[in-house]
Amino acid sequence: MEHVFQVQGMTCGHCEKAVQQAIRQVDPQAQVQIDRPQGRVAVNSTAAADALKTAIREEGYAVA
Repeated sequence: MEHVFQVQGMTCGHCEKAVQQAIRQVDPQAQVQIDRPQGRVAVNSTAAADALKTAIREEGYAVA
């Protein structure tokens, strides 16, 4: 299932990597596409959206 999140605070490649790693801690098989200028994170995963959002928030990013 694809989940799309608006994530605030991603300003560099390190931020993108941190978000990807957080998502993959929840689902190691997740496919992640990040559009940093738009703040858009698309995740193809079997994990629940709430679990993915929590992981991103725990990395220090706001999820709308």
